[in-house]
Amino acid sequence: MTNRIIVLTGATRGLGRALIDPFIAEGHQVFGCGRSKERIASLKSAFPKGNFTSVDVTDTASVAAWAQQVFETAGPPDLLINNAAVMNEPGTLWTIPQADFDFIIDVNIKGVANVIRAFVPKMVEKKLGVIVNLSSGWGRSTSPEVAPYCATKYAIEGLSKALAQELPRGMASIPLNPGIIDTDMLRGAWGETAGSYPKAEKWAMKAAPFLLGLGASDNGKSLSVPG
Repeated sequence: MTNRIIVLTGATRGLGRALIDPFIAEGHQVFGCGRSKERIASLKSAFPKGNFTSVDVTDTASVAAWAQQVFETAGPPDLLINNAAVMNEPGTLWTIPQADFDFIIDVNIKGVANVIRAFVPKMVEKKLGVIVNLSSGWGRSTSPEVAPYCATKYAIEGLSKALAQELPRGMASIPLNPGIIDTDMLRGAWGETAGSYPKAEKWAMKAAPFLLGLGASDNGKSLSVPG
């Protein structure tokens, strides 16, 4: 499909920001969101053909309003990418403050559910569309000092697979492990060691066509972006 309608959360930084360039270069209509109004303003300036909105995915009303804006402008998305996520500061589980634990749950799980609740009903009406929820290698394995993040990504795996069983034929819900990428989030966990992994921009050159190639036959599969 050409000229797809793509909805992308967490578009202002990291993997989300890197995906915008190849998507728009291929002529797709990108609707991206992020919490930072300043970064959203920067995206609007850099990509006049894009559609970018300041949205906090933990705010149900804000997400619903954004979805309505997308529907009125373009209609339901062909590709919905739940990318927005945060990671805890590394530490043993019992030392992670409650507020930090609650925040990562709110963004990484509840935020995804908010976006699904707002966008997917219209996609289901058409019986078309692919929902990609960004998982992680830490959604399929574990490491010390990132237990809250692991918990959220394991949840994304289960949520995505259960959703896959609820969708009509012709649609897909996919938990996707992007791989190990040098982003601010990874540097927060691994420090300078993250620099030995590919930059997000290089990753996006492979990830964008891979995402665009996903379809109904991939429904319910735990996939990874090819390395």
